[in-house]
Amino acid sequence: MSFRAAVRDLPPRRVAGIAAGAGVVVVLLLGLLVRVQAIADELDGEWMAEILEMRGPGWEAVSRVFDFVGGGWFAIWALPLGIAVILLVLRRPWAALVFILTSAVSAGIVQGLKAIFGRARPEDILLELDNGSYPSGHVANAATLAVLLAVLLARWWIVAAGAVYVVAMALSRTYLGAHWLTDTIGGALLGAAVALAAWAVFAPQLRRENPRLRHPDPRPGAGGTTSVGS
Repeated sequence: MSFRAAVRDLPPRRVAGIAAGAGVVVVLLLGLLVRVQAIADELDGEWMAEILEMRGPGWEAVSRVFDFVGGGWFAIWALPLGIAVILLVLRRPWAALVFILTSAVSAGIVQGLKAIFGRARPEDILLELDNGSYPSGHVANAATLAVLLAVLLARWWIVAAGAVYVVAMALSRTYLGAHWLTDTIGGALLGAAVALAAWAVFAPQLRRENPRLRHPDPRPGAGGTTSVGS
C-alpha cells in the first residue's frame, strides 16, 4: 500500500489528531527558533521593514478594528458566547459546548507560551502591550474560530471566509507592530491545532447532532451516512 493510500484510509479523527499534534510540534520548534533569534533578522526584520513603509491612517484604522474584534473581552468572551448561542438555537448543544471550551483552552495555551518564550514585541508598536509576543493571541483566536466553524458547519464559504479572516488578522497585528511575522504564524498554527484536537476528541457527539447526518440526502449516491472511525 502506498503512503498516499495509507493516509487516505486513516479515520478522520485520527487524521485530525495527527495534524493537531504536528501543528503543536511546529509551534514549539518555531518558538525555540525565535527565542534564540535564529530567524529574526532574515524573516521578521525584513517583513517589519516592509510594513513600516506601508503605514498610513487608513490601514491603521482598519487594523485597530481587527485589534478590538480579535482580542480582549470581545474575542475571549462575547464572540464565543454569541456563536454558542447561535449553535444552541440550531440545536447543536455539543457544538456550542465544544466551541466555548476550545476557545478558552486556546487562549490559555497562548498565555502559557507567551510566558515560556518571553519574546519582546517590536519596537515600532502602536499599541500599549506588555506581555510576550510569541505566539499571537489575536491570530490564535481567529484560527481557532475559523477552523472550528469550518469543521462544525462544513460549508465551503465558511472555510474561505475563515481563511481570509485569519490572514487579515495576521496582517493587522504586524501592521500595528504588535507582533513579528513569526508570532502570527505560530498563532495561526496553534489555533488550528487546538481546534482540530477538539474535533478529534468530540467528533462522535458532534456528528450525531449534525442535521446533515441525521437527515441524509435521499438521492442515490448522495452519501451522508459515513461513520467516523476511532
